[in-house]
Amino acid sequence: MGYQTLTYQTDGDVATIALTRPEKRNAISMHMIADLMGALEQVETGSARVVILTGSGKAFCAGMDLDELLSVARHSLPKHLEDARRVSKMFYRLYSFPKPIIAAVNGAAIAGGCGIATLADITLSVPEAKFGYTEVRVGFLPAMVALFLRRQIGEKKARELLLTGRIVNAEEALRFGLINEIVPAEKLMDRAHEVANEILASSPTSVKETKRLLLAHEEKAVRAELEMAIEASADIRMTEDFHEGLSAFLEKRSPNWRRR
Repeated sequence: MGYQTLTYQTDGDVATIALTRPEKRNAISMHMIADLMGALEQVETGSARVVILTGSGKAFCAGMDLDELLSVARHSLPKHLEDARRVSKMFYRLYSFPKPIIAAVNGAAIAGGCGIATLADITLSVPEAKFGYTEVRVGFLPAMVALFLRRQIGEKKARELLLTGRIVNAEEALRFGLINEIVPAEKLMDRAHEVANEILASSPTSVKETKRLLLAHEEKAVRAELEMAIEASADIRMTEDFHEGLSAFLEKRSPNWRRR
């Protein structure tokens, strides 16, 4: 199966997915969402037992493609709801995926890209990587990633990152619990395969059932919160601050916020 925004390869029981829009710092487009959903389906129905997710070029993922967002900024609310639901399905698919996912973060993981990186079961990072939920800086809303972040690092730290949009380095991300381990860049993929082999040495049935049980604890609450997040994400796209924030970022100027 061919993909335009990522590469997919298998090595024995390990599938590797690499986000491949380096000219856009692997920003998430609607096409990438479709490709990623297709690749995950290919993993689930195939023989691979572990997924390694990484990025091509200098970045892991810069978050949503802001050029694409701006191009649809004047859409109707129903259309925004449709787009937000598509993004939500991607995040939930990563969160609930039945096979272990190891994120090998090769560079900056920002906004939705940070969400992808931290939704993995195990997240490895190079020392140079940066992490942050910067949506509030561009008039957007970290609606979907927020509900997962609270569960991962706790309410207080989540509030700090989400409300300030602050970018943290790999050491801070490790202290916060966003990542599991810092690995030199030249050893990142080797370490990812080492971790994959640790998982592969265990019972496939036990690993599958462990993932199922972990999901079952929070599934109902997460689904309900995602519905609220979808509505919030669509609503924010109808505001003037959203249009101004995106325009200012792309024009490399300070935003002139209109809603106080």
